[in-house]
Amino acid sequence: HLFCFLSLFLDGQAQVLLKQTEVSITRGHKTSTSMDCMAEDIPYFQYAEIHWYRQVPTKAPERILHIGAGPVSYDHHSYITKYSSSKKGTNVCTLTVNDINSNDEGTYYCAYWHF
Repeated sequence: HLFCFLSLFLDGQAQVLLKQTEVSITRGHKTSTSMDCMAEDIPYFQYAEIHWYRQVPTKAPERILHIGAGPVSYDHHSYITKYSSSKKGTNVCTLTVNDINSNDEGTYYCAYWHF
């Protein structure tokens, strides 16, 4: 199963809320899936860096990719065919997982922080 969770982060004085759609996929029913991260109160969302992480039990979260105003930046070259991401409108960032198999099980998080 793939799961998404709600994430809450603080950006200086302003509160930023990231809401994720809950997605649970059972193997064999789909070959790819997408999950949305809806951002509230992120100024200039199209330029904001949104990060996607995957966590499996007993391990620390591992960043998969991040996306800002330009193309997606992947943390490992092997992720290029497995994952993709895009931004829609003024507050939605989507992560797509391709060719789903049992190795993709875990919890997927979106995150944002401002430097």
